[in-house]
Amino acid sequence: MLTVRKSNDRGYADHGWLKSYHSFSFAGYYDPKHMGWGNLRVINDDYIAAGMGFGTHGHRDMEIISYVVSGELAHKDSMGNVKGIPAGDVQRMSAGRGVQHSEFNHAADATTHLLQIWIEPSVRGIEPGYEQKTFTAAEKQGRLRLLASPDSAQGSVLIHADARLYGGLFDGDQNAQLALEPQRKGYVHLVRGELEVNGVKLTTGDAALLEGESLITLAHGADAEVLVFDLQA
Repeated sequence: MLTVRKSNDRGYADHGWLKSYHSFSFAGYYDPKHMGWGNLRVINDDYIAAGMGFGTHGHRDMEIISYVVSGELAHKDSMGNVKGIPAGDVQRMSAGRGVQHSEFNHAADATTHLLQIWIEPSVRGIEPGYEQKTFTAAEKQGRLRLLASPDSAQGSVLIHADARLYGGLFDGDQNAQLALEPQRKGYVHLVRGELEVNGVKLTTGDAALLEGESLITLAHGADAEVLVFDLQA
């Protein structure tokens, strides 16, 4: 079964410096029908204004992935990491038994657009960890590139969770398929453009939630950037 969640049906928060669309219940947005999907707990589509950001705050027992779409994100944490995360990079932070961090957009005149993703871990109380890798557009063009996995397969970042995250860019007649165990759940988030998922059309910000399916087929893209999750049910 495939269910479409339209972009406009997401939660929305406008803090002035931050505009954020919430795919699942988060902070002031609560919807008991959308508390997560499998072990995927959060996808926040964040737009951070120039010169602004999140002050130091804490996390615990969560696998947090930042996928920067445009602009750059400055990261600083209690593990000693001080990093810049440009578009195309994927950052993984394992909060484990506790970590403090801040995130800022230091640009003078450009908005930073990123997807903040939280996946529930398969182990708790671990030592906090950090990893960051660059995945070029060429690696994702016309195919699904593995970005995060529990075994670092294909050079992906390591997550302590039973989940895999893929990224792809599709245009014209480019297409791809991903096999999915029917007992697992799939989630497709269209970052931008247009794309058909199992024959169903998505537009920017839409998502497809899949269960009981054995194959995810992506086709008929128009300047599409997409994230695809293989999740524990």
